[in-house]
Amino acid sequence: SEWNSQIVLTRVLHPEQYGVAELADDGHIVRLIEKPKQPPSDLALVGIYMFDECIHEAVDQIKPSWRGELEITDAIQWLVDQGRRVFPYVHRGWWIDTGAPDQMLEANSLVLEELEPSIEGYVDRDSSVDSRVTIQQGAEVINSVVRGPTIIGERARVINSYVGPFTSLYHDVVIEDSEIERSIVLEHSVVRDIPARIQDSLIGRNVDLSRSPNRPKAYKLTLGDHSQVGIL
Repeated sequence: SEWNSQIVLTRVLHPEQYGVAELADDGHIVRLIEKPKQPPSDLALVGIYMFDECIHEAVDQIKPSWRGELEITDAIQWLVDQGRRVFPYVHRGWWIDTGAPDQMLEANSLVLEELEPSIEGYVDRDSSVDSRVTIQQGAEVINSVVRGPTIIGERARVINSYVGPFTSLYHDVVIEDSEIERSIVLEHSVVRDIPARIQDSLIGRNVDLSRSPNRPKAYKLTLGDHSQVGIL
């Protein structure tokens, strides 16, 4: 083999926020630096690695980091220090670090832009679905408007609703009497009878989001650290 390891890199605007690779003149990896104050390059690690059997020896030789974990970057650095051949592949297309909600939504939008539209589910005659929409097998669109790029997963149901661009509804999701756009809804979740449009949102699995008829009306929230919530 010409190499013992190959790692994928991409150019980023703020390399100080990532693990960064320093390259030799012939292109092989010299050093990996985690979030350097003065980055030697703008080539960040994207988390895709390939190894031959040498990686097992590397893992046996390294010690846990301050986090108490064996770090893959330490194993790669050990290979470099031992003179093993570690080469980069520089990815030229788009890449997004999806560590924050806005970044996840941006990645979702880019994927939907490249998705080949298809209609395999059911759309009734009272619905309007444009040409950039994917409706998977078993899904139903009833008396609704769907604007792409958007994907509606298997067995999902959209009833009396509006689904706007850059929305991904996973399998078995129900959107009823509501409006949603530029959002991701994971499987078995229900959005029902919401009076305002939901946008720029991430909704997990088995979530039931609906308007309560009870009075007095109040917001009941369970929010994690560093949450940002806008309420109209």
